[in-house]
Amino acid sequence: MLKIFIGYEPNEIVAFHTLVQSILEHASEPVSIIPLALKSLRTIHKRERDPRQSNDFTYTRFLVPHLCNFQGKALFMDCDMMFREDPVNLFKHADGKYAVQVVKHSYEPRDDVKYLGNRQYAYPRKNWSSVILWNCEHPSNQTLKPYMIDQAQPKVLHRFMWLKDEEIGSLPVKWNWLVGEYDITDDVTRGDIGNVHWTCGGPYFNEFKDADYADEWNKMLEKVNYCTQVEDMIDDVVTEAVKTR
Repeated sequence: MLKIFIGYEPNEIVAFHTLVQSILEHASEPVSIIPLALKSLRTIHKRERDPRQSNDFTYTRFLVPHLCNFQGKALFMDCDMMFREDPVNLFKHADGKYAVQVVKHSYEPRDDVKYLGNRQYAYPRKNWSSVILWNCEHPSNQTLKPYMIDQAQPKVLHRFMWLKDEEIGSLPVKWNWLVGEYDITDDVTRGDIGNVHWTCGGPYFNEFKDADYADEWNKMLEKVNYCTQVEDMIDDVVTEAVKTR
């Protein structure tokens, strides 16, 4: 079973549920989806909120190996994403020689401000930690105990400084496509993108309602809100009866 941990942010609840739906739409194998909701983690995560953090899961993502009892593989994702391809294909990149595998972005943010007026900070290895394919049982990840995560400097965690560089593997950019930061080119077509990431702000925010891939996100949202009604079933029966006359 694939284990997928998703950062949960109360300011973006709809983003979480739409991402979950996109996983269910595309997954060809059983999936366990675990929300990293801060309220449910307070017994093991006691770090005070950093004024620079823009969401509740800034640090809880690093609890994944501990939550998996330091066994097996697991995926962490920010909530402001949407799968367009089978997540099984992402897990196929898993290589046991690495402690983590990430998309190794190398870019400078185009804007100084992102969603809800949060400041956009530039720093080395920015957005590497927004999608993490964890090898939870790798020896170097054993240091990620809750008390360490509560006390470590932000750069130690988000730049993966507890690891050697050779322990950080790469994932193709299609698995963490930064909308608004990357442009579609001849080498990367729209159809290639497996996981969309609205790092600056997703289409659920009014000011980003026309963001790239917003049309696909809105169709996914319709599925989140879908429920068959009795009148729909009656209409289907009538339609079928007319066809068989």
